[in-house]
Amino acid sequence: MNKNSVQPVAGGSYQDSRHFRRRLWRDRLSRYAVAAGGNGVIVAILLILIYLLYVVLPLGKSPEMWQEASYRLPTEAPVLYLAMEEQAEVGLALERGGQVRFFSTHDGRTLDEVRLPLPDGVTIDSFSAARPDSGVLALGLSNGQALVFKAEYRVSYPDDKRVITPAIVYPLGETPVVVDPRGLPLQRLAVQAAESYTLAGWSDDGTLSLLRAAASESLLAEEGSFEFEHSSAQTNVQSPRALLLDPAQRDLYVVGKDGTLGWYELDGDEMRLHEQIRTTPAGVGVAAAQLLAGGTSILVAADDGRISQWFSVRGEAGLRHLKMIRDFKAPKNVTALAPEFSRKGFLVADGSGGVGVYHATAHQLLMHQPVADSGIAQLAVGPRSHALLALDRDGTLHFWRVVNEHPEVSWEALWSKVWYEGYDEPAYIWQSSSADNTFEPKFSLTPLTFGTLKAAFYAMLFAIPLAILGAIFTAYFMAPKMRQVVKPSIEIMEAMPTVILGFLAGLWLAPLVESHLSGIFLVFLLLPLVVLLAAYGWHRLPGSLRQRVPDGWEAALLIPVLALAVWAALAVSSPLEHWLFGGDLPHWLDTHGVGFDQRNSLVVGMAMGFAVIPTIFSIAEDAIFAVPKHLTNGSLALGATPWQTLLRVVLLTASPGLFSAVMMGVGRAVGETMIVLMATGNTPVMDMSIFQGMRTLSANIAVEMPESEVDSTHYRVLFLAALVLFLFTFLFNTGAELIRQRLRGKYSSL
Repeated sequence: MNKNSVQPVAGGSYQDSRHFRRRLWRDRLSRYAVAAGGNGVIVAILLILIYLLYVVLPLGKSPEMWQEASYRLPTEAPVLYLAMEEQAEVGLALERGGQVRFFSTHDGRTLDEVRLPLPDGVTIDSFSAARPDSGVLALGLSNGQALVFKAEYRVSYPDDKRVITPAIVYPLGETPVVVDPRGLPLQRLAVQAAESYTLAGWSDDGTLSLLRAAASESLLAEEGSFEFEHSSAQTNVQSPRALLLDPAQRDLYVVGKDGTLGWYELDGDEMRLHEQIRTTPAGVGVAAAQLLAGGTSILVAADDGRISQWFSVRGEAGLRHLKMIRDFKAPKNVTALAPEFSRKGFLVADGSGGVGVYHATAHQLLMHQPVADSGIAQLAVGPRSHALLALDRDGTLHFWRVVNEHPEVSWEALWSKVWYEGYDEPAYIWQSSSADNTFEPKFSLTPLTFGTLKAAFYAMLFAIPLAILGAIFTAYFMAPKMRQVVKPSIEIMEAMPTVILGFLAGLWLAPLVESHLSGIFLVFLLLPLVVLLAAYGWHRLPGSLRQRVPDGWEAALLIPVLALAVWAALAVSSPLEHWLFGGDLPHWLDTHGVGFDQRNSLVVGMAMGFAVIPTIFSIAEDAIFAVPKHLTNGSLALGATPWQTLLRVVLLTASPGLFSAVMMGVGRAVGETMIVLMATGNTPVMDMSIFQGMRTLSANIAVEMPESEVDSTHYRVLFLAALVLFLFTFLFNTGAELIRQRLRGKYSSL
């Protein structure tokens, strides 16, 4: 007989056997479907985690450098300055004799040569470059004059092929301008250019000469004409290593070879000493000095291998003074500093032929790479920080490619206090963008994480008591018919879109709280008292009246009482504020040092707590209602009161479910986006005050992700914030599940 044929079972019919077989197949298919669904959820979570890691991991990738070319320029003249245009295809070499050579960075082939119009009989004694993106250069001459010129790169596309044509222009004219009217040689020079031009020179008699060149505003003046103003001052900084002029043309820094730094304020044509300090220990000299991108920070490379970063901070008396913010370890024989154009990074060349790549905000050495066999005399970095030129002392020029996409990111920059430019002390700051190209990004995730936990804390502070106590009353004391109305009504609240709650919280609740702040606090104080008084009054009523209300329906009588109490508290809010706080409690708080924002933690706590209550209530109520009746009946039969039974039997048995309810509520609060996005000021501050707002991880992602550049540091840090939120929720829920299992095992014997 065929073993696959269906045989009738003993005592049953053939139809019964077929029904049994179908049921087995349905059970098996259901088991496989449930298993597939569960595994699909796990796979989906793993895929999300993998994608987050895929986007985030490049943040930790080390920079890379490789050499593309090495060649000698067709000149024996010393090179004063090296530069590249934006594409790093055309290089510029300024020679000591006043020759500007444009060359191909890939093979050293000369593209153009320009002889600068220097007067006869003068020599070049100094050189200066304005902020890198301006392309403005200046030569200090032996007769006290300076020649200002600018390198331009014109791009054209003949036959759809990019052609870069370099050129030299003279914004102040081809005739050198007088910086030192006495005609003394300019041993040191500084230049900056914007709408106006400023040149500062130092002569060996200790005189600082200042020249201001402002575009003429006269209607009769020709286009491109300038008005010149001269001024001078004496400095006691001996043998300056560098003159540094900030891009705003308001501050001049004189850095001496002995480590002395003089800070001069430029006010119109007036130059006055603001402060003079030492930047190196006694006996330690200065090898090089430069301004970081933006001109706010000064980098000083000392002979002992320390590079220090300085910028001005506000002191106790309110006056600004220079302070060393951080330092970096470098080789002792530093020969050149090259700040990046638009980032707070810089390159350091040394006498052994190595180049180090640093980032100031991240406070780290990113890499150190030997690029030449001998010491490096000149160093230049490309405008996009993706290439460098290094001229060694043997006259060989080395062209290297650099891949350094995310130098701003480090553990310290993400999680520790950082002293940012313009701040008077280290702080946790999130500020990802600005209109300024030299803006210092602030990617601290600490205030966002703090804001996430703060929002969840105040939401749970509002939601847990109401949800848990409401679940206890509904499951244990409420009449069954009333429970059939109350429980679905609360659970259906969970279906309300959170964007509506956020909209109401931001546009209705926040102004209401601000205008009735004292009444809101009075509500929190009055409601418990009203409930107790109502309970006492109910207990004192005659039994004949109390018996008219069926058991479990007493709570319905509290609804109008509580509504009346809330109305009364809000009604007396204005007279109370006039009596105690001068009519304006928010203003009174501000005058007493407690800041008040209209969209604050109190509003978020109430709005987000309202959204979390249905989740906690539903799970907690089911857990309490599911406690076996024989446990409660046994406890009551042994003489325990209903409250004793609730506290010592029901809640202990239901504790795993209650704990799960709270954890689910916390998870919902941590991941909530729309309410905190619309009901807070979205300010990333670290303040536990209930009157201040916050910015959470989820809200920050929602706000900034649409505006971030794909694959940028900002973009990847936002994904890192998502990963932190993911891991936080995962670890929190995993720990909660372990605790729930232990509670379940502990009280399962009841």
